Amino acid sequence: MLDLDQRDVKYLPGVGPARAALLKGELQISTLQDLLYNFPYKYIDRSRVFLIKEIDGTMPYIQLKGKILGFEQIGEGRKKRLVAHFTDGTGVADLVWFSGIKFILDRYRPGVEYVVFGKPTIFGGRVNLAHPEIDPEANINLSEMGMQPYYNTTERMKKAGLNSAAIRKLVANLLSLIVEPLPETLPDWIREKEHLMNLTDALKVIHNPRTPLELRLAQLRLKFEELFYVQLNLARYASDRQRRFKGFVFARVGEKFNSFYNTKLPFSLTDAQKRVIREIRNDMGSGRQMNRLLQGDVGSGKTMVALMTMLIAIDNGYQACIMAPTEILSEQHYSNISRYIEGLGLRVELLTGSIKGKRRESVLQGLKDGSINILVSTHAVLEDPVEFYHLGDAAPCVGHDRHTHTEDSGYDSIR
Repeated sequence: MLDLDQRDVKYLPGVGPARAALLKGELQISTLQDLLYNFPYKYIDRSRVFLIKEIDGTMPYIQLKGKILGFEQIGEGRKKRLVAHFTDGTGVADLVWFSGIKFILDRYRPGVEYVVFGKPTIFGGRVNLAHPEIDPEANINLSEMGMQPYYNTTERMKKAGLNSAAIRKLVANLLSLIVEPLPETLPDWIREKEHLMNLTDALKVIHNPRTPLELRLAQLRLKFEELFYVQLNLARYASDRQRRFKGFVFARVGEKFNSFYNTKLPFSLTDAQKRVIREIRNDMGSGRQMNRLLQGDVGSGKTMVALMTMLIAIDNGYQACIMAPTEILSEQHYSNISRYIEGLGLRVELLTGSIKGKRRESVLQGLKDGSINILVSTHAVLEDPVEFYHLGDAAPCVGHDRHTHTEDSGYDSIR
């Protein structure tokens, strides 16, 4: 069995100590497994050959097959460039190089059939491909080229010859070493239920897909696995938290809630609001910390549900806090909540970064001694000086809601 996570990448054919140091420093690739999981960032279909007469300058990449008619060197000094006039019988395209001119002249010859790949532009009415990839036609089987992968590189890597094509060759060397199936990371029953590729095939295909469909299936397998283990970790953290930390048990719906519901409620609750409040009440009876996401359009009454939840907490001797993402929104919540509960004998205060001096000292003291029942705040509530006397209900995003059970006449009409 090939120990991918233990084998140093420098022992892979084509790497060596110098390239290994570069891969580690630039891309954090130290092992064969790191290289295997360094996925391409894009793919280009290399199976199709275009005709020069078809090119309009809007295509992202093209592939041509033909012969070089001749070379021409234009300009002097730093502005010097090499132009190869290339034809496929339907037209002429110019292949352009601004560096490496001697290498190109030594390597390629007029009259030999080549496959050329690059990004086309139109200049002076002619198709231009700057620094294209060129391979002898005899060395390429276009039907097997498929979706060519492209890998992220850096300028340091390119200067050392580790461009995308070089990494592609290193990955090919690595894949050739994988002759036995890799250990599966997903149970068979999950793969069968979700119709997922096995891990070995998915990793081979992600680096060398033959068709767009095959690529999508490989991506689906690898993305599913990543999200599956993220979800599994979240479930583990949630289970561990529920085991270690208990929520408050709110035993009743009392005077504040019922007075508000019977005399202050500015509108009739919708069926959806009643359903959500019933669900929250069930959570409040469980003794578990509640983390609940309440979704709804603007104006659908989410704040009213939060307020009625906070009133249950207050009826059970706890303080409540609602946190908004901006000062403007927190000021709006403060204004609305203050208006809704006017006459109930509750103290509501606002705490934002803009509140300073004596007013801030008064708010901090009121939270600490319990005289403030409801705090409306921004992220300022998370600062160290903020200390609650008995916080029982935090919404919508202070961290956790600790709710529980209720009963009484006003609430009965919601059930």
